[in-house]
Formats: sequence, structure tokens, C-alpha cells
Amino acid sequence: MKPRGRDLGIPFRGKPGKLNAITDVSGVEVGHVTIISGEGKLAVGKGPVRTGVTSIFPRGKRFDPVFAGWYALNGNGEMTGTTWLEESGFLETPVLLTNTFSVGVARDAAVRWMDRHDYRSYLIGDLWYTYPVVGETYDGQLNDIVGQHVRAEHVQTALDGATPGPVAEGNVGGGTGMVCHGFKGGIGTASRIAGSDTGGSPYTVGVLVQANHGTRKLFTVAGIPVGEEITDMMPEVRIEAAGKETGSIIAIVATDAPLLPHQLKRLCRRVPIGIGLVGGRGGNESGDIFLAFSTANPGAFKRRSTSAVTCLANDEMTPLFEAVVEAAEEAVLNALVAAETMTGINGNRVYALPHEKIREVLRKFDRLVPAPE
Repeated sequence: MKPRGRDLGIPFRGKPGKLNAITDVSGVEVGHVTIISGEGKLAVGKGPVRTGVTSIFPRGKRFDPVFAGWYALNGNGEMTGTTWLEESGFLETPVLLTNTFSVGVARDAAVRWMDRHDYRSYLIGDLWYTYPVVGETYDGQLNDIVGQHVRAEHVQTALDGATPGPVAEGNVGGGTGMVCHGFKGGIGTASRIAGSDTGGSPYTVGVLVQANHGTRKLFTVAGIPVGEEITDMMPEVRIEAAGKETGSIIAIVATDAPLLPHQLKRLCRRVPIGIGLVGGRGGNESGDIFLAFSTANPGAFKRRSTSAVTCLANDEMTPLFEAVVEAAEEAVLNALVAAETMTGINGNRVYALPHEKIREVLRKFDRLVPAPE
């Protein structure tokens, strides 16, 4: 496992789960396939390749749709399947994250995987349909994105390989070629245990991000304007407009709290607050798209008859809102801390977050805390 934000002495609010990951929500599984090959000048269709795909299952590899909601802070991006998700209130498929030009192959491969594993609900006889959910961010600064190197077999391997437990972060899966706040970005995750204001049972909230957004000048850690303190190590990329936010971020929120679709959309709307704590502003060229699902109410999805479900009172949701904000903030920073310097197409280079420099800045502002043992 790579270093994480807490290992650097970054202070965070809230109580994390055991793994401090989206997989702290029981049933959630995550898989990655990372594709790295070639170096030097871009040759479309050949490389260099710096990309991949990440899979997320709400209830493991069994068909039992979950209540879900989604929200776009800024829609310069794509997440397939959300039209039906909004209409029906259910997430019926695994979630896949990849690069912008590989959404189609990921969606098609998901259909084939679901068919092969009987991960589906039959409509009439052998007839069935589904709308796989695939989110994307753009890795074309480092990757031969037009070459579309994510293949169906990569997607199906990511689905087959999804597991509970610790989640790899940084330059992995769909986050392989991503850039965040002028440093190397990628996949990050975190979790929180949210208690009820009325003394009810605590619930777990997990967030996973594919972070490819933000500008250096606004980069903030623990309230400190770190982007103003670390002005070197800027990306050596010929195609980026300096200081302009041109990337995107996808966030997936999981919880075991019994929430209905409209309540899950409310959770999604709190994700931007956490992103904003790190300096994200949802610029015009940024796709900021968020999905939340609840693993409560198993068996609620039916083709016929009725389902008896439970839901949390709205008056008890504030701790969940706070948990989403805290976990989203930490997930973005975990992605940055875990990521490593990467050189891609045409020698474009994006540097890793300098760990010792972060410690120095935190110490300067009296915000450094002891790292966990």
C-alpha cells in the first residue's frame, strides 16, 4: 500500500472506518486494471499508454440493485446510465471508471460480463435490458487517449478482480494517467463513521474519487494555501493552458444508511464541499459528476408486487452530510499522496506531490500532526 494523507501528518476531521476506504461499507468491492506501455513520441494507436479501468460493485458480484442518486456540479463530462438511474431510483449494474474515449468499450464489456455471470433481471422469458454506469475523466496529457487502448478484456478483468478490503490508490485503474492540482492525481478513497444526532446506530460512508481536476494556485491542504507555497514542479506538458482548470473529478459515495434515491442525491450534493476544501472550483471545462448508493434495503428491487423498505429521517441526515464532506476531502488528498511522478506522451511529465515539502508547509503553519503508528 502507498502512503496516505495521514502518513504525512495531514490533519483530518471525523472518524474513519477500519480501512479508511469505500470498502468499509460492507459488500462494496473494487477492482483495477492498469495499462502502461511505451515511451517517447505519441503514435496514435501505439502509445505511449497510461490508462486503465476501475470497477465498483455495491453488493459484490450478485444481482441485487441498490437505491442510488446522482448529481453533476458541472456537466463537462460523462456518466452513462444516469438517465434511467434518475428515473428508476436504482443502480442495477457495477460502476466503471475509465478515460473519456473508453466509455463505450467499458459499457459494452459490462453488458457482456453481466450476461456471462447472470448478473441481471429478466423482463419476459429470456429478454432483459440494462444501462451500465460508466464515468470518465480525460487522461490525454499523458496517455494516447485517441488510441483507445482499454479493451473489453481489460474491463472484464477489472470486474472479475474486484474484491473487498484495501483499495489501491494513485496511478492505478481509471486514475492511471490523471492530473490533480498540477500534481499527479488518480484514484483515492476514504471513509467516515457517521453517528445519528438522535442517538441512533452509526452508519458508514465511503467515498472513492478519480481525481483529474483543479489548479495549483488554489490547491489547499488543511486550510493552508499549499499551491502558493509550492510553485515549482509544475507539469511539463505542452498542451495545458497554465492556471486553467481543464480536468474533471468523478466521485462514488457508498453508505449502509437506509436512504432513498432523493436522499442519496442530497449526499451527492455535499461532495463538492469536500472537493472545495482542497481547492476545486468546478471550472467550465471540468466534469464534476457524483453518484451515491445505499447498501441497505436488500431485495428492494422487484419486477412485480411491492417492497417494504426503511429510510432514515431527513432530520438525522446531517451527520451523513458531514461524513461525505470529510471523506471526499481526504479521498482527493489520498489520491495525490499515493500518486507517483509519471512521464507519458511526447515526454510530458507530471510530478508527484512532494511529501517532505507538504510536511514542511504543515509545520510552518502549525498544522502538522503525528503520523499514525
